[in-house]
Amino acid sequence: MNVESNTKKDRLLVSYILCAAWFFGFGGLHRLYNGKIGTGVLWLCTFGIFGIGQFIDVLLIPGIVDEYDLKLRASTGLSPLGVPLNQPAVASQVYHPTGNQLMVKLIEAAETRGGTLTVTQGVKATGASFVEVETALKEMLKSGYVKIDNDPITGAVVYHFHEI
Repeated sequence: MNVESNTKKDRLLVSYILCAAWFFGFGGLHRLYNGKIGTGVLWLCTFGIFGIGQFIDVLLIPGIVDEYDLKLRASTGLSPLGVPLNQPAVASQVYHPTGNQLMVKLIEAAETRGGTLTVTQGVKATGASFVEVETALKEMLKSGYVKIDNDPITGAVVYHFHEI
């Protein structure tokens, strides 16, 4: 964040210096510098619209710099916050166990927790969805591998792996 802040401060400083070039007959250089080519050429040809536009731009320069920064980010594929756009979802690259593999992962997770497991803990341990974990635990319940109860403090549904 510090680098971005310094870059913005530098761009603001250069823009104000170029704005001051109006005193030497070069109005609009700050607009050209910030990508506003059309109005920059107009300011250059009319001496900053006879000084009026140049004077108003002294107040508008921070917004002009911000607008240029947003356009620059968009052209490089970044959001206004600097997050890459159009990137593949991370979830598609993560391995999610299914079926018997999911059941094994749930048993391992329960083993590390003293033989009990909630659906949320199962999701966290396996990376599978809530529906997938709950379905797998219900299958294990029907098969008799787990018993179901409620946590006396939180009321959450807890699956007890009695063989562990």
